[in-house]
Amino acid sequence: MLPLRAVAVGMGEQVALLAVLGAFGLGRWSWLPALLYAAVVCGALAAGLHRAGAPALGPANHVTLARSALVGAVIALVTDTMRAPATVPVLVTVASVALAMDAVDGRVARGTATATRLGARFDMEIDALLILVLSLHVATLMGAWVLAIGAWRYAFVLAGVVLPWLRRPLPPSTASKTVAAAQGVVLVVAAAGLLPRVLTTILVAAALAALTWSFVRDIRRLHQDQAAGPKRRR
Repeated sequence: MLPLRAVAVGMGEQVALLAVLGAFGLGRWSWLPALLYAAVVCGALAAGLHRAGAPALGPANHVTLARSALVGAVIALVTDTMRAPATVPVLVTVASVALAMDAVDGRVARGTATATRLGARFDMEIDALLILVLSLHVATLMGAWVLAIGAWRYAFVLAGVVLPWLRRPLPPSTASKTVAAAQGVVLVVAAAGLLPRVLTTILVAAALAALTWSFVRDIRRLHQDQAAGPKRRR
């Protein structure tokens, strides 16, 4: 019953949030991509809980599930900006809350000793989706090159299908975490449109450069580890 309960909770939170945003001008037709997203996320979470045999959703996963509803709202708002640019301030506000909550679920997991691999993966996927959606919105304002920010992580995952050594675990890195966190902040600033266009372009380009450096560094580390593996075995 736990997987079904997780789906019900997740879909309920998404519908409730979309209904609230309707009062701020969100068009009903923009609900569709958000609800499709929520169905996919909740279904994947339910499948993961079933495979893990989890006895409960856990407090940290509840926080991440709520954050996933915010990401669904961002998807709806990004879709709606094509119809009503006036919803951009709401988009910026909701995205900012979603980014701020990123630090909450990890602390809850550690504070309640309920950290799991599933929870960490769930958190990471929600982060990646938020960055992808924000980069899509900013790309409509600044050019398709901004999409590289959201696409980098998915390109890395797809490359891992062909090159298994890319799927090896990496050691924790404060620099990588800082660069990853900066992407969302910069994209929200760009979406807000409060800075001059030139300065915004410089900020976004610097964020993309830092992200590229981070991924290239990780790829080099994994490649070096792969090359050293046979030597250690011999």
